[in-house]
Amino acid sequence: MSNITRRHFVISGASLPLLAACGNGVNSGAGQRIDARVDAATEFMYREVPGTEELSYNATGMLVMPLITEAGFGFGGSYGRGALRINGVTVDYYSATAGTFGFQIGAQQYAHTLFFMTDAALRDFRESTGWAVGGDVRYAVNDRGGNLGIDTTVLTDPVIAVIYGQAGLIVGATLDGTRYARILP
Repeated sequence: MSNITRRHFVISGASLPLLAACGNGVNSGAGQRIDARVDAATEFMYREVPGTEELSYNATGMLVMPLITEAGFGFGGSYGRGALRINGVTVDYYSATAGTFGFQIGAQQYAHTLFFMTDAALRDFRESTGWAVGGDVRYAVNDRGGNLGIDTTVLTDPVIAVIYGQAGLIVGATLDGTRYARILP
């Protein structure tokens, strides 16, 4: 494979999230589609991941990303859109993007929800121009009993991430390096 072909491949792959964002035209009904997907993803999460409904009652806000598509062949990336909900009401729409480099091949889709457990964490997220997942995020995963194992120490973490609905050929999903930005649907 020549350098020109590799460069073309990398540029084409990097432009996919930008092309996906082109469907965000004003009055396009994108907000209604995102809300419908968020509703379906939330219902699925409550049904399939025990403990998440209780977690949502204790959260000051939830960012629900109903569909993240990730693909990679050496270089990789992911993109998705979702909604920030406070008290069950959508207040903003966000995109999530990430880029990766390394030994990887394949594609997968998944959903995730970020639970903001403190007012300060939610405020920091909303006031940022581009918030990235960092060390202050605790991943909640199903234990052997099928529950999240939520206790008072977990509830004091500023942000809790739950990944669910995984399908595809890449093993595992992580949010490290994911950047969230407010969008206009």
